[in-house]
Amino acid sequence: MPRPKTPAPIGQRIKSFRTRKKIALEQLANETGYSIDYLKQIESGEEIPPVGTLLQISRALDIDSGDLLKEQQTRDHRADAFAKRTQNYAYTTLTPKAEHKHLKAFRIQVQAGQAHKGVGYQHEGEEFVYVLKGRIEVAVGEHVNRLEEGDSLHFNSGIQHHMRNTGDTDAELLVVVYHP
Repeated sequence: MPRPKTPAPIGQRIKSFRTRKKIALEQLANETGYSIDYLKQIESGEEIPPVGTLLQISRALDIDSGDLLKEQQTRDHRADAFAKRTQNYAYTTLTPKAEHKHLKAFRIQVQAGQAHKGVGYQHEGEEFVYVLKGRIEVAVGEHVNRLEEGDSLHFNSGIQHHMRNTGDTDAELLVVVYHP
């Protein structure tokens, strides 16, 4: 039996879309606000970008973010949501068929005591976070929000934000991102 194809890593898919559309790294940097070096790290697989970054890159490439996140269907044609693990967190898209939509929902797991790598993220739009399990801090600009199970936060994602798990167990979140 032939093995199902493994989807290309996100960085390779970004590079493939970018080169097919004949978009230079400099142009992508100007459209997203990310440095050419950071974009190169993403394309090479050295950096795995968070969801907000993927939304900005997909918008700049004029593609649906689902094209970067969705897994090719398996041989038995299951339509399971695509789960992706990064260095300190895992995310599963809850809206895999929401192609070309402004609203995307994700289930995110952040490892105990860990934070998103990097100084912070910002992307056009709004973000809603609901804590299913655990304790987290979400810094929006200079304001730090401490959330526990059952708490939620709605904020302008155009403001630099950063999330970290402050507990000693993994945190599980529902995150909905609106990206115009």
